[in-house]
Amino acid sequence: MKRIGVLILTLLALGGCTLPGGAPDGPAYRVTAEFADALDLVPQAAVKVNDVTVGSVQSLSLSGWTARVNMRIDRNVRLPANATAAIRQTSLLGEKFVALSDPADQPPTGRLNDGADIPLQRTGRTVEVEEVLSALGMLLNGGGLAQLKTINEELARSMAGREPTARNALDQLDTFLAGLDAQKADIQRAIDALDRFSAHLSEQRGTIAAGIASIDPGLTVLAEQRRQLTGALTALSGLSTVGTAVIDASRDATLSSLSSLHPLLDQLVQAGDDLPKALNFMLVYPFPPNVTGAISGDTVRLHATVDLNGAAILANLLTAPAPRTPAPPAARPAPPTVPGLPAVPGVTSPLPGASPSPGAPGGGSGGGTGCGLLGILLGCG
Repeated sequence: MKRIGVLILTLLALGGCTLPGGAPDGPAYRVTAEFADALDLVPQAAVKVNDVTVGSVQSLSLSGWTARVNMRIDRNVRLPANATAAIRQTSLLGEKFVALSDPADQPPTGRLNDGADIPLQRTGRTVEVEEVLSALGMLLNGGGLAQLKTINEELARSMAGREPTARNALDQLDTFLAGLDAQKADIQRAIDALDRFSAHLSEQRGTIAAGIASIDPGLTVLAEQRRQLTGALTALSGLSTVGTAVIDASRDATLSSLSSLHPLLDQLVQAGDDLPKALNFMLVYPFPPNVTGAISGDTVRLHATVDLNGAAILANLLTAPAPRTPAPPAARPAPPTVPGLPAVPGVTSPLPGASPSPGAPGGGSGGGTGCGLLGILLGCG
């Protein structure tokens, strides 16, 4: 009975395990793959494409330090000539199998034919459970666990009492990352535009170099004249200081002169259209402006009507009133007094209101009226 029980348990264990093999029968082609480590891969192990069994491992051999795995693949399966191979595992404790796939870092080319060889550069394997447990054992047995504990304690001590600030910082970081994710397309477009701009600059590298080379002589001249330029700027600063002092000193006199010009400007405004008319009449004085129509050569035509009726003349003489003494003219307002200005070299004509120099037009010995054009317009006698 004991033997029967052991046999039953053995059959149940074998029934629960997955045995290698199960490859499809029919026409096939053979492919060899080189692996740096074949692990515990055995003959009759499955060969899969996208987790579908398409063949089986026929044999394994050793060539130096490289394992060569001979595989039989169904002829209806089409794979590129640059296909990759990897040793994987069906589950944590499952069987090993060879996974064939298209290359991930380049486009597929050609077709994998009978007798093809997949080199070591296009093969790989997954991490074994034993390797993970070994690394975990090294970490737990005198590894970095004590350091992790120290880091955790120091991090907790540094965050003590600052939980709201840390939470706020995490919230802001989350908002920032969400904004970046929302603007992912814009960021991608900006990066693409920057890439195109960099490519354009690379194409224009010769032109840019020529432009920089052409700037070099100008920079050399500027470097040589740096002292002169600095002196000119310093002198300009001094000139601005002197100009400011002159303007401050003459400000009151300038304002007084402008105030004195105010009455003169008022009179000019009040004159209005009379001023251009008077200037027009001055050109033909003492004749009227339309006298040019009566001039013929060196003579002036004159038309006059004379009444020679004797009775009318006698009546006018007998009834004429006695001559009256003319009334003295009304006093005219004196023109506004304009303060005198300092003499300017090269200018001999004084302004209105200033004392004329002897011999100048309008002076005492010049024989003129002593008024000038503006004096006549303002009523000067």
